[in-house]
Amino acid sequence: MTHLPPTSPVGLHRVLAPAGVLPQAAERLDTRRELADDEVRVRVERLNLDAASFRQLEHKHGGDGDKVRAEVLDIIGTRGKMQNPETGSGGMLVGTVEEVGPDSPLGLAVGDRVATLVSLTLTPLVIEDDLASWDGRSEQVPADGYAILFGRSIAARIPDDLAPELSLSVMDVCGAPALTARVVREYVERGGVVSTGSTTRPTVVVIGGAGKSGSLSLAAARDAGAARTIGVVPHAAEAELLSGAGLADEITIADARDPVALSEAVTAAGGPADVTVVCVDVPGCEGGAILSTRDGGTVVFFSMATSFSAAALGAEGLAADVTMLVGNGYVPGHADYALSLLRGHDGVRGLFERRL
Repeated sequence: MTHLPPTSPVGLHRVLAPAGVLPQAAERLDTRRELADDEVRVRVERLNLDAASFRQLEHKHGGDGDKVRAEVLDIIGTRGKMQNPETGSGGMLVGTVEEVGPDSPLGLAVGDRVATLVSLTLTPLVIEDDLASWDGRSEQVPADGYAILFGRSIAARIPDDLAPELSLSVMDVCGAPALTARVVREYVERGGVVSTGSTTRPTVVVIGGAGKSGSLSLAAARDAGAARTIGVVPHAAEAELLSGAGLADEITIADARDPVALSEAVTAAGGPADVTVVCVDVPGCEGGAILSTRDGGTVVFFSMATSFSAAALGAEGLAADVTMLVGNGYVPGHADYALSLLRGHDGVRGLFERRL
């Protein structure tokens, strides 16, 4: 077994260009198989492209799966990682540990089936089967190849009671419900909503409530003590799905890119929100989310399509006194919590299984 010399736990030694940046910001990564003493190599079974990235590729190529597959292969081959140059986002993967460096702190063993809880945008990745089993028409990508985890990467073992595809779907968005629960719980523990003091529990609006991160966030908001949950969806078919899941007290249909229409729909459904969670994978939703949130409230952005300059300048332009949080995908215990929500809410599980 050949190892690289002692190196950076955050993967600086894998950056080929430009020098001095972290792996996520790098243009190219070193994908050699040999491990540093604190690294782990995973035999890849499946990639999960993030929703914003897949949507952009699908739109660019007019739904032509062969062209989508070819571009994904080109990105990985050129950059040594999966990072869509248009969206800047990647996804995550499932695989089996095939080698562990002697100083790895991750607690993994050869043969463990794991899902990586760090982005593909910073994970050295090699594809060895040309994605021959993928038709280019779904976010989940059967694959054969290998990936490298660093000393400060995060991975979770795949639970035995769930299909790997289902586990991957949940773990891909597990940061959203964990942070939503934390924010809602903080409102409850304060004993009052900051802006009004009229209630001890907040009203929570989830934009994109029928999606993966949205459905989990609705379940998490209730779990954490929200007084009222409102799910925003783009059309009647999504409203029907969310209604059947039983996760929202109110469901409203609105285009999240239309600030006034979204705000009016949320108000009519019982808003404005104390906490607004943005879980849609299209750009242009910042203004509507801010306008739908009362002064003193909180907006949590969980979409890679979010423009954070638009959010900051939009709030300033609206004279909106709101706290804005960027969901970074990591909260301690987030994977176990998301899986517990899936197991405990038939509605959540049903939505996920329909989307596989």
